[in-house]
Amino acid sequence: QTRINHWPLGQRPPRQFSRLSSMASSMPKSFAFVFPMASGHINPSLPIARGLVERGHQVHYVCAQQMRKAIEDTGAVFHAQTDVEPELYEGREPDEMGALGSLQQEHGLQGDSMGVARLKLTSVQLELQIPGMLRLLREIGAAAVVYDPLFNVEAPLAAKTIGIPAVPLLTIAGPGCWENMLAERFKPLTPEDVDIAVTQCAPNIAAVERIRKKYGIDLDLGLPRPLAVLPGVAAAQGSCLVTTSSDLSDPMSHALQEAYASHGLEFEFVGPLLDKPGAVRGGVFLNKAEASCQEPCHDDIVERVRAARTVGRAVVMVSMGTVITGSVPQYGWEGRIVDPDGRAHGLTGREICRAAWTGAFDAFGAASADEGPLLVVGLGPQPDPLGDLTVPPNAICAQTLPQVDILKIGVDVFLTHGGQNSFTESLAQATPVVVCPGFGDQVINSRKAVDLGVGLKVDRPDPRVGDELAASERYRSDVRDALRSVYSEERFKQAAAECAERLRLAGGVEKSINLVLAVASRGQGVRLVDKAAGHVNPVAQASTTAHHLAGA
Repeated sequence: QTRINHWPLGQRPPRQFSRLSSMASSMPKSFAFVFPMASGHINPSLPIARGLVERGHQVHYVCAQQMRKAIEDTGAVFHAQTDVEPELYEGREPDEMGALGSLQQEHGLQGDSMGVARLKLTSVQLELQIPGMLRLLREIGAAAVVYDPLFNVEAPLAAKTIGIPAVPLLTIAGPGCWENMLAERFKPLTPEDVDIAVTQCAPNIAAVERIRKKYGIDLDLGLPRPLAVLPGVAAAQGSCLVTTSSDLSDPMSHALQEAYASHGLEFEFVGPLLDKPGAVRGGVFLNKAEASCQEPCHDDIVERVRAARTVGRAVVMVSMGTVITGSVPQYGWEGRIVDPDGRAHGLTGREICRAAWTGAFDAFGAASADEGPLLVVGLGPQPDPLGDLTVPPNAICAQTLPQVDILKIGVDVFLTHGGQNSFTESLAQATPVVVCPGFGDQVINSRKAVDLGVGLKVDRPDPRVGDELAASERYRSDVRDALRSVYSEERFKQAAAECAERLRLAGGVEKSINLVLAVASRGQGVRLVDKAAGHVNPVAQASTTAHHLAGA
């Protein structure tokens, strides 16, 4: 079975782990962090980077320009993904989704949904990304790579090519979550249908063969077997950090456990990774290069929340997440659900958000600023997000919110989209939730909120053409009713408090930092034949030597 490691925060880890971690801390190293322009994926990595820098190590981040301020706030060195991987981005849109859209057009796949096109073009994209990633890892003398396994598969492949370890940071509810998501992801197509389409895609076939010949990397032509294996996780051959506790993670099938065990993977459930108060976080999700993803000063919001709690006033927070309020095609502000045949239907992200916000105003709006709960609402980056909505006097509306800081001060109920970070951050602070999911793991987390007893869910409506207005009104009233129920019933608070204790024992940021250092000290990378360069990475050799000297 796949090995799962966890020990309580107050309990001493095994002696070998402590010795390796101590040795790693005393030898300054260089780390590469590779993450997408997605706040839910990069934000958990920021406190790990901060901790490594504070211990005297260098951290080099590859990400989009929009996340630069949050990255540099940790003390890390920022590298724009467009500069690191010019083979992919030159002449194409300067972000992951935009570049994928450009490739989709180049290869005549405009009729495919974004999810199917991404799978067909994964190897094409990797072929364009690996050369730049190899250049960076050699340039900075990386001892290890920390990366997002859902988006940045080029990172572990490049690391393996030059023989250094790679540590995936999985920001969903464990590897079993992906297994659950696959059943819903491609409807009405089945994963088997998608597998056939990917296997028969000519650009994919050609790219897989070229990568094999150049780097000695054998990629699957279609979806991996079993279908729920994440290639970005399987490529790690070591520890995989997971941002939940083992008991709150989604279970894996026996076949999936066997598959990961065959790769030598150890899943380390570390819980939510919460940064220090006042830390800069990646915020809104715009895919325009000139747009800002940085949070403004939040001191006034934090002080108003703290003042409310001091006098015993209730606080209600509302945030629909960064994707649905952003500009991502299909999933963003003007996006709608898209069938595999390319037909869009249902409500837009704008309609969903405005209905949810109005439901919150209906539930808790008051006649004056000092009456009722303090409503704190995150709106996202759009120029006129509220439109003609009337905001009650007791509401604070802002583009972004210092979400973790507010949760730590105290929130009575949190209306959230149910992304993994928001979900676990709320539970870590014993905050009950109303989940309004949009897609992916948000849907799974909404069900989990109900199953755990920590809140209620309001599913995204998918009305027939012509019924959109009525569906929006029903959604608004359902959100209002759910918020009032969770706010008033003590059982939700009690269940959330129980989850908070379980997450506290997972270990968090400190455990994650120690694990990354231990992996780097062991130097567990497996060097492949890199026909583009005729040398072994000297840092990989040094790391392996240190591992043997430590007697590990």
